[in-house]
Amino acid sequence: MTEVPNAVAGGPQGAWQRVRGKLRAEVGEATFASWLAPLVLVEIDGDEVTLGVATRFLRDWIASRYAHRIAALWALERDGIQSARIVIHAAAPGDGESAPHAAAEAPPVRPRAAPAAGGRDGDPAGFGSPLNGRFTFREFVVGETNELAHAAAQQVASVDSLPFNPLYLYGGVGLGKTHLLHAIAWCIRGREPSRRVLYLSAERFMLHFVQAVQHKDTVAFKERIRAADVLLIDDIQFICDKERTQEEFLHTLDALLDHRCQVVVSSDRSPAHLDGMDERLRSRLAGGLAADIRPAPYELRLGILQAKAGPLGIADAPLEVLEFLARKITASVRELEMALNRIAAHAALLGGAITLQSTQTVLRDVLGARERRITIEEIQRRVAAHYNIRPSEMASNRRAQVVVRPRHVAMYLAKQLTTRSLPEIGRRFGNRDHTTVMYAIRRIESLWPKDDALREDLALLRRSLEDPDG
Repeated sequence: MTEVPNAVAGGPQGAWQRVRGKLRAEVGEATFASWLAPLVLVEIDGDEVTLGVATRFLRDWIASRYAHRIAALWALERDGIQSARIVIHAAAPGDGESAPHAAAEAPPVRPRAAPAAGGRDGDPAGFGSPLNGRFTFREFVVGETNELAHAAAQQVASVDSLPFNPLYLYGGVGLGKTHLLHAIAWCIRGREPSRRVLYLSAERFMLHFVQAVQHKDTVAFKERIRAADVLLIDDIQFICDKERTQEEFLHTLDALLDHRCQVVVSSDRSPAHLDGMDERLRSRLAGGLAADIRPAPYELRLGILQAKAGPLGIADAPLEVLEFLARKITASVRELEMALNRIAAHAALLGGAITLQSTQTVLRDVLGARERRITIEEIQRRVAAHYNIRPSEMASNRRAQVVVRPRHVAMYLAKQLTTRSLPEIGRRFGNRDHTTVMYAIRRIESLWPKDDALREDLALLRRSLEDPDG
């Protein structure tokens, strides 16, 4: 074992300073200052270098993302270095959450659920909504449909001051909005415990406000909310049509923004579609960055299943089973995880191998509900109502844009959600040729990646058709 002396230009500390400099240049000043600056050199033992940080959270975060790169940079400085180990070390700068045996490596530790994330003392009074210990950035699977929301959430968690405020995350049920809010809270709590982070569902915000009004204690309520350095509000659509709650939230938002405190809000729809929301509040919510989370495509759904199978103890589940689930369950990531949890529980409690046949048996009620028969007529009615035209105009010869766009959308959804052939779909739209239907489908597919309004329309329509009672 090689003990590390005090800073010596040509010794281990000098090499470490050069590695730090290269690391800083690669990741950028903000990321380095937030995550990597607390690292200290503990020892060099043979082909392994050991670095220390003060908290379990930092150890796990750095080890999962940067250990290999740090080892590679060390190898350039000292021949023979092959690996880098990150440990909890009492001498590292931090909040004092150090291990009894400072240089001993511990297994990754996941944050436990707590009433809320705030300062060092958390939220003992239970003012905030509970946090889920599984909802961390590490557990979030990123794809093209959620990468902007994920990147923005990580920025909020990593940097104290951002050019966009508030951050507004929106998308359908079960796509990961709440997961990202919790991840922000856990990350800030681990990075900078002194910052006051308050996570609340909009329903809980309203409940606290109503109770404060009833008990004539609104001043204490305002002080509690506005003392937050970071305020996270989930499901803001809940306070639509709640005039007094909206007024209070508007004043809270203005106060926090004036003091450069970060606000993150989630909703099931964009600010423009928040019917029943005060226009001033809608304007504030749209004034920062609005990032949508769209339904996961097949590849991302399969990746999520593969990532979740290991922790559930079914890493050896056949690929055909995971592919089957990814094809059949498309509405939300939450439903996908629930299905995988059920399969894992069935295998653990009753034994037996996980097969395609056993999966179909275990999930027959879920799959049966997902396979509700959707008709072209139902699609036409829903699309016509959404765009405020008459259903009969779907089959008319009108070529006005107000009719052509809905007609194309309905044809696209008919191909996506039914088993009808192109000629059959064409007949239901005024005996149009199958090439007309094909053109409509390709037109929607070409517009979808760049037209935010169209993507949101399709997501809302698809959800209403696949889950009419949801």
